Amino acid sequence: MPTALIAEDEPLMLAQLKARLAAAWPELDVVAEADNGEDALEAARAHRPDVAFLDIRMPARSGLEVARELSGSCHIVFVTAYDEYAIAAFEEGAVDYVLKPAAPERIAKVVARLKRELAAAPLDLTALLARLASRPEALRKPLAWIRASLGNAMQLINVDDVVYFQAEDKYTKVVTAQGEALIRKPIKELFDELDPETFWQIHRGTIVNVRAIARVERDWRDQPLIRLRERGESLTVSRTFAHRFKAM
Repeated sequence: MPTALIAEDEPLMLAQLKARLAAAWPELDVVAEADNGEDALEAARAHRPDVAFLDIRMPARSGLEVARELSGSCHIVFVTAYDEYAIAAFEEGAVDYVLKPAAPERIAKVVARLKRELAAAPLDLTALLARLASRPEALRKPLAWIRASLGNAMQLINVDDVVYFQAEDKYTKVVTAQGEALIRKPIKELFDELDPETFWQIHRGTIVNVRAIARVERDWRDQPLIRLRERGESLTVSRTFAHRFKAM
């Protein structure tokens, strides 16, 4: 029975990836999970999985760093929100990649290729990883602080504290657990500056911090409805973005 490690620091993404893999590859045994790079390395050394699904951006150590340590010992699949990483990894010959959110069609292709590759020795990814780490997008830092208006005062808000953003006329509302503020920036422009692994667009005018999600339910139309950890309101997911929450 083939075995796998999944290293992903977002619980919702981890649950979705596991569900998609279970549906596409029932024989696969997920022997370990990790939410940071250090734990991923320890789990890989302890369990010696056949395949490691590694989120490129993780605390402690990145997926690229973990892959460098594991190169040649197991098959690597990169999990990322960045097309640039995925395309580069695929073209350079990495086993495969999964773009967030994990679409069933993509998982099916990954599983089919892995089944073929498991008969061969894992690839040595040293050269590939060096090239990926040197790419400009690897150094890109997402927005960390927001300057927002609060009455007549200016407020600095740490992006990690934001629960969600919502378009409001010519402004964007910044909602935290403690309150709300406004910024003069279109939500589309704001989205391009945020970390796409942490902030998901769920509606044309709404972006949510994945870490702020308590659970995802279904409304009377069978559309995903987000319940928040530290806010009383709920957020509706439009049909355009509903695929992010399937199997959750």
